[in-house]
Amino acid sequence: MRIGELARHAGLTVRTLHHYDAIGLLTPSTRSEGGYRLYGPEDIARLHAIQAMRQLGLSLEDIGRLLDDGGGTTLPVIVEQQLRAIDVQIEQAEKLRARLGMLQAKLATGSVPDMDDWLATIRMMTTCDKYFSADELKTIFGNWRRIYTDWAALITDVRRTMKAGVPADSLEVQPLAHRWMTLMGIWMDGNLDLIYRWGEMYRREPSALTGKGPDLGMVAYMDRAIQLRMAALGRHLSIDELLRLKQVPPEAWDTLAGSAAELMRQGVAPGASRARALGKQWLGLLERVADHDAVLFDKLLAAYCQEPLVAAASVREEAVRQYLQRTVQSVLDPIAA
Repeated sequence: MRIGELARHAGLTVRTLHHYDAIGLLTPSTRSEGGYRLYGPEDIARLHAIQAMRQLGLSLEDIGRLLDDGGGTTLPVIVEQQLRAIDVQIEQAEKLRARLGMLQAKLATGSVPDMDDWLATIRMMTTCDKYFSADELKTIFGNWRRIYTDWAALITDVRRTMKAGVPADSLEVQPLAHRWMTLMGIWMDGNLDLIYRWGEMYRREPSALTGKGPDLGMVAYMDRAIQLRMAALGRHLSIDELLRLKQVPPEAWDTLAGSAAELMRQGVAPGASRARALGKQWLGLLERVADHDAVLFDKLLAAYCQEPLVAAASVREEAVRQYLQRTVQSVLDPIAA
């Protein structure tokens, strides 16, 4: 075949075939009586092999080396190189998808981000690449939408508490610590390693501070409250047992506290039937935290009864907390009540 005819049959351009000839990849091997260069059967078979390997993504240089070496031991090496290259492309695509997911989550809040917000988001995504895999970023940014509203409200409450001068080791801060831990658990899928690495990134990378999240002072403040809570829990539960605890939405505790405050307003005694019903609800929430494990429930109950820091986490107002504790005691020990 002459070059134009071969180009039409192969679905290529004449320019492509000239390029193949120029680099020595595919050269016409015969000539016609009129002196025209022609592609013979072996040339056409070689072109078929070139196109097939191009479909695999191999470079022209690799294809030429393969064809000239007759396959040999080079093929496994080149295929392995291609697989590694594809893996890199997949990882880059997954990271890009995670970044786009984060941007989508911001847009889903209904607000139009300004330029500073966009730039802060881009800086955050670039920083995250140093600490997390593509799969981990997918989890983190995917879960962000689940906690965004609650997280913003929590940050506001913590700022207000800090501004009021409440010490980090105060019982008043424990409900905030409990909410902080709950939301972080949801955000990071309960993975303590992710939570730790996120904290490390936040402390080490100035670009992680977006201006709308907690500053390092707030992080240190909450770390202190959380450390005190974990130490109190650690006197009753092992690390493995702590990891088995389930999250109960803060709204459930808030609803219970609201009902208790209403009974207090009405002057209902902690041992009355209506109050005891609240005590049973409180114990039911604790069972959910213990994942309905009787042994774990007993240990957790002991922590709530003996550790003021632990008990303070679920109910913010001390008077309401004490009232609920008495209703619970009336359920656990009806004779004494």
